Amino acid sequence: MSPTTAFDVDFDGTVAVITGASGALGSAAVDRFREAGATVCAVDVVEPDDEDSLLEPDDGTHFYEADLTDEDDVARLVDEIVDDHGRIDHLCNIAGTWRGGDPIEETDLEEFDLLVDVNLKTAFLASKHALPHLRESEGSIVSISARSSLEGGEGDGPYRITKAGIRLLTETLAEENEGVVRANCVMPSVIDTPMNREMMPDADHDSWVDPGEIADVLAFLCSDGATVTSGAAVPVYGEA
Repeated sequence: MSPTTAFDVDFDGTVAVITGASGALGSAAVDRFREAGATVCAVDVVEPDDEDSLLEPDDGTHFYEADLTDEDDVARLVDEIVDDHGRIDHLCNIAGTWRGGDPIEETDLEEFDLLVDVNLKTAFLASKHALPHLRESEGSIVSISARSSLEGGEGDGPYRITKAGIRLLTETLAEENEGVVRANCVMPSVIDTPMNREMMPDADHDSWVDPGEIADVLAFLCSDGATVTSGAAVPVYGEA
């Protein structure tokens, strides 16, 4: 049975903000939250134009273009969303990127800064500015960490560092907002996306986790079924 049919999530009357909405995981989350009845505010730095994208705007999906590494732009974004829809109930921090690379001593500062900005700073700023509205709705935040963040490793250290930061940001948000706003994150292994297949053509793709399956977990963590869960880092490894 598909996880999508294994449980029912009702987000009718709620507003979900999903960052990184143009990517494979982001568009799957947009699809899942809309299926559950939420009004979805899909956020990315560029509007999707890929004909294969799952992000198909309709009466319940609204695209917002924003640079989530720019605090002024994030503040504007949140104000605009609240002006348009009156509230924020769910924040999904999905914006992110992966880079392999060199040992730390050979890593360019520009590469490190890029990963910190895209993976960690975006989640920090979106959470910071959405929190006042999430407190009003007693809402939830869910972010994307990574299994590889659980330990150091050769070749993609800066990526692991930023994703470990997501776990600590999640725990901090949960502690600071206990009983009001829930904050959790998920830790994927390798997500089955066209880009990952292109980069790793010889890998066992059947063991990777499907974006739609991760989106199901994101929806559950934002749902009433997870009201006792906050500060968690949930494995979403598939069979990898």
